[in-house]
Amino acid sequence: MSLPALFISHGAPDTAVTDMPATRFLRQLGERLEPVDNIVLVTSHWLTHHPLLSAQAQPATLHDFYWGPDPALYAMEYPAKGNPQLAEEIALLLANNGIAAGIDVQRDMDHGVWTPLVHLKPKAEIPVVALSTQPYCDTRHHLAVGRALAPLREKGVLIIGSGAVTHDLRGIGGSCAQQAARSHALEFSQWVNNSMKTKSLDALLNYEKEGPHAAINHPTPEHLLPLFVAMGAAEDGPWRRIHSSWSYGVLAMDIYSFG
Repeated sequence: MSLPALFISHGAPDTAVTDMPATRFLRQLGERLEPVDNIVLVTSHWLTHHPLLSAQAQPATLHDFYWGPDPALYAMEYPAKGNPQLAEEIALLLANNGIAAGIDVQRDMDHGVWTPLVHLKPKAEIPVVALSTQPYCDTRHHLAVGRALAPLREKGVLIIGSGAVTHDLRGIGGSCAQQAARSHALEFSQWVNNSMKTKSLDALLNYEKEGPHAAINHPTPEHLLPLFVAMGAAEDGPWRRIHSSWSYGVLAMDIYSFG
């Protein structure tokens, strides 16, 4: 059976240690998924000029952020194994689709990878291969990467894009994570969802011009680009928002399922 592809808005780093609607949903979703043999996760916190795949057998857990004095957060470990053989296979798959890709045998696990996975698969029992994001390439490049990865869904591979539907970090104010959504973030999130419902691919690909307050919600593109990889990996199936909630008023915790 073919697995879906997912886009998960991973929120602020403290999402990893916070009980909130999005993290509760992720735990429930992880229990409902069909059997998963491997995870390929496109992370918005690994930025490269061309796609790279992590190929370390036992990656360390990176705490690659600055988020206040929270001992539990900085002590967090996610001991999932890597899968170097799968990384090599994916690099070849991308190359066969005209996309030059490389392997990084020293890459450890950044928080764009483990923040959602500590809730989706808390036992860390599934091998994970991370795939980098290319901030200097456009949405169509990332859609093409997803299309190349699509056959993996038939082989027990769960494809995940990890980023954010809205990412206005400058708009975070105060220390309360449970704030009502601010209008500029809410409008963009609603626009994305409405565009998904109608499968308005061209509008989404041109979100910088079409989306309301796009420059405020995404002053840089890297947190939205993994969405297009997940979309491309299951383009022909239904596109559905399966969860919506908010963190810090400006971080939409939306989760999308494709296929």
